[in-house]
Amino acid sequence: MTRLFPCLAALLAAAPALADGYDCLMDPLRTIELASPVAGLLEEVLVDRGDAVAKGQLVARLTSDIEQSTVELLTLRAESDAVVAAQQKQVAMMERRFDRVEQLSGRGIATQEALDQVETELIAAQSLLMQAELNRDLALKELARAKIALGQRTIHSPVDGIVRERVMSGGEYVSADDHVVKIVQLDPLRVEAFVPVSLYGRIAIGEHATVRPAPPIEGSYSAQVVAIDPVFDAASATFVVVLELPNPDRKLPAGHRCSLEIGGT
Repeated sequence: MTRLFPCLAALLAAAPALADGYDCLMDPLRTIELASPVAGLLEEVLVDRGDAVAKGQLVARLTSDIEQSTVELLTLRAESDAVVAAQQKQVAMMERRFDRVEQLSGRGIATQEALDQVETELIAAQSLLMQAELNRDLALKELARAKIALGQRTIHSPVDGIVRERVMSGGEYVSADDHVVKIVQLDPLRVEAFVPVSLYGRIAIGEHATVRPAPPIEGSYSAQVVAIDPVFDAASATFVVVLELPNPDRKLPAGHRCSLEIGGT
């Protein structure tokens, strides 16, 4: 018996084969509690639980009559070149007048005082033109800011996903602490598995593994290792391996148990 104990200890200490299966869980890649960047009254929520949404899709909008009116007003002001055009003509006229008076002054017909007067008027016209151009540029900046404020009254999905929960509806007030809908991203899925510490160093990022969902889901699927937790769980002598499982058709459900085989089947 004494000679069997070392053999038994050696067997217990031996690392499991990389083809062994380990329990895992398929979760959404991310869960997003989609909120509004500003507080306000919800005009409408355009999606409901179970709806598929695309990245950039309009999900909800807040009332925005004031912001829309501001954009329209500033658009008229920013797109109007009447003042700048009038000042450009004024400057051109004063330049021609200055040239004539300067020529007459050179021939002794016009006085230096007359030349100075015309030059002063030209400088004043040029200053008014610069001010008009500055006002136009400021109007464009104000318009851009107003468009940003208007854009904050709409809520768009940041990812392709599924609406997991609709929390609020049109007519409700949304504050900075509220979220309107909860969206889950199901492509790819995030697979997490606790594997024995004996495998540490034998699994590499980028390595492929086989994921088999628990019944009633059938089939085997290839996933890729994207993260390895360097902190061990002392109680269970395991560490976490994270994989991404492509799910382009969203056929595989999230929140489902699975079996993971690393390094072969």
